[in-house]
Order: sequence, then C-alpha cells, then structure tokens
Amino acid sequence: MAGRGTGPDFVEALARGLDVLCCFDEHHPRMTLTEVATAAGLARPTVRRLLLTLQELGYVRADGTTFTLTPRVLRLGMAYVGALGMWDVARPHLEDLVRRTGESSSMSQLDGSDIVYIARVAVPKIIALRVAVGTRFPAARTSQGKVLLAALDRSTREAVLAEPSRSGLPVVPLDAARLEDELAVVRARGWALADEELAPGVRSVAVPVRDGTGAVRAAMNVTVHAAETSVDVLTGEYLPLLLRAAGDVSADWALVEARPQAEIRPA
Repeated sequence: MAGRGTGPDFVEALARGLDVLCCFDEHHPRMTLTEVATAAGLARPTVRRLLLTLQELGYVRADGTTFTLTPRVLRLGMAYVGALGMWDVARPHLEDLVRRTGESSSMSQLDGSDIVYIARVAVPKIIALRVAVGTRFPAARTSQGKVLLAALDRSTREAVLAEPSRSGLPVVPLDAARLEDELAVVRARGWALADEELAPGVRSVAVPVRDGTGAVRAAMNVTVHAAETSVDVLTGEYLPLLLRAAGDVSADWALVEARPQAEIRPA
C-alpha cells in the first residue's frame, strides 16, 4: 500500500503506519504480524516496528500472536466528524426523522469510490448489512452514493469511480452508461433510490445536504427492509419527510459556517 507519495515532504513511515491500521476491518478484526504484513505489502520487520509503535501509542492491542485495534482509533475518525460540526448539526433532525418514519436514517460523504457514514440514528431491524459511523459501501450501489456522484462533474466522477472500493464487498461490474443515465435523473429530480442493489432486502432513498453556497456536501437517507416497506411508501411517504429534514440540516450547516461556533444553537 505504501510508497504512493511523490512530494519532497512525503513521510513514508507515517503512510505505512496508516496502511497498517487500515488492514483491520470487520472481516479482519484480529490479525497476526504475518497477516498484516501480507495485507499491507510490507516486510515483517517493518510491520513489527509499526505495530509495536501503535501499541505503545494505544491504537493497537497485542493478544499473544495476534493484534487488534483499540477504541482509541475512533478518535481519528470522530475528530473529522467533530471538526465538521456535522453530528451536532444533524443529530436532532435525524432523530426527529426516525421518530416520524420508524426507520433508520444516516448521512455520508464520498471517499474515493465509496461512501463513508458520518452520522446515523438506527432502529432495531433485521437488515442484511450492519452499518455504523465509519462504514464504507461502494457509492454506485447506494442511494446516498448516487446523490453524491450526481453532484460531481463528469471528469471528476470518472476519476472517482476508477478508484478501487475499500469496502471489502465483492466487486460488481459497473455499467457506466447506465449509471450516467441514472445520475442524470437523480440531478433532475433531486433524490436517488437504491432498491436491493447493495444487498437483498435493503431499500433506501437519499437526498443531498448542502452548505451555505448550495454545494452538495453530504447525503442523507432513509433505509427500510424491502419485505416491510414498498417503494411507493418509501418515496411517497418517507421521501417528503427526508427532504424537509435534509433542508433543515442544510440550513443549520450554513449557519454554522457563517457564524462563530459559540453563537450556534442548532434547532
């Protein structure tokens, strides 16, 4: 993974340390030194020093011959969310939307060809995929991803989609022409639907969240179980509530950006 830097100030050791952290995921929560070295594409002595350093810093825990991440790693991701002020802005609106619909709602942003969840309020449901803040999914297979991809210019979108997904899900061939047609519809109507494209039983609708300039900065969705909720109910009853909630988040976000942080009291 490492060795990507080209600038004179690129710190290879830092890049390798981050690569080691990224080797751990829900499918590989516990790994041996050899497994980490293989996944990161680094020599075992190098990985050993990196793991021991991360252990001393509190980001990794050793258990015999295996290593696992510690909760301290959450600080890295939550620092980003906290810096945006997104959770404080979005939470009351997400919670109200969930109360009104009885369904889970999330917000995400693009990272390469994936979406990454940055906020979520969930309700207990038997659903095919487990989702939490920090979860990645291929953007083109999700309603939130379609909203975010539709907001990009074509050249940027093509570059983004050319990046390999880091979600860990099986690769599904992408019909670029069909996706472009669908994204044109998403831009025109202002919302996107994903009907069991990510996994069987998972159906969702998403809309954009904008900043004070009107630029799309995130996407917000409502997710339902396909066996319980039809597309007509999702788009006819839940979509108007979602549009209102996303509009309220956008308005509050614009206030946060425009005024000193101490003055903001999100609704």
